[in-house]
Parts: sequence; structure tokens; C-alpha cells
Amino acid sequence: MKIQITIGDQPIDATLNESAAARDLVAQLPVRISMVDHGGVEKTGRLPSPLSLAGQPDGADPDVDDLGYYAPGHDLVLYYGDQSYFPGIVILGQLDGDAAQRISELEGPITARVEALGD
Repeated sequence: MKIQITIGDQPIDATLNESAAARDLVAQLPVRISMVDHGGVEKTGRLPSPLSLAGQPDGADPDVDDLGYYAPGHDLVLYYGDQSYFPGIVILGQLDGDAAQRISELEGPITARVEALGD
């Protein structure tokens, strides 16, 4: 499943994995999320509802360009830097192309519109 994350006039495509959490995310779309920067490695913003953790490990070590979910805060996470393993992280998929570079250049809080693109 493909989704598009639009920040300002910048569309960013992402490809979701086949997890229950990713399916729950798609069920909430479209959604507008206010996001803030954390530690110079990620943008995070609270989703309207929690995502399923069925079949997920206790945590993950996301890569640059990963699309994630931070379960304790119900946050969607756009990784543009190196984040080490942390409990509660779920990998939902991957940001396409040069998304991480473009996200890293966005300073301060942002608003992201997330919508499904179809299969």
C-alpha cells in the first residue's frame, strides 16, 4: 500500500509494510497531523487513534527513511536521521526517494496531511 504525506507543497510518498499496524494507519486516513522535531533525527505527531501492535516486537532500530509508529505516544514518526533501538517503536514502512533529506531541511513544527494512494 502506498501513502502520500504532504508537508506544505511537498508530497512525500511512502510504501507501507503488511503489518496490522500499517493496516490500522490506512483505516484512519486521510488525517492531518501536527508534527515536531525530536533529537534532530525524526518528526513526530500524534495519530487520532492507537495502532495495533499484533505481531510486533517490543521495539525496533529504525533506519533513515523509515516510517514508524511510537506506540506509547500514538505518534507517527518520519525518520530522517539515525535512531538507535528503542522500546515501543514499530516500523510501518519506508519513505520513498529523497524524503529523509527533504524532511531534514524542514525547521520547526510542521503539519502533514497523510492520505492513501491505493495499491
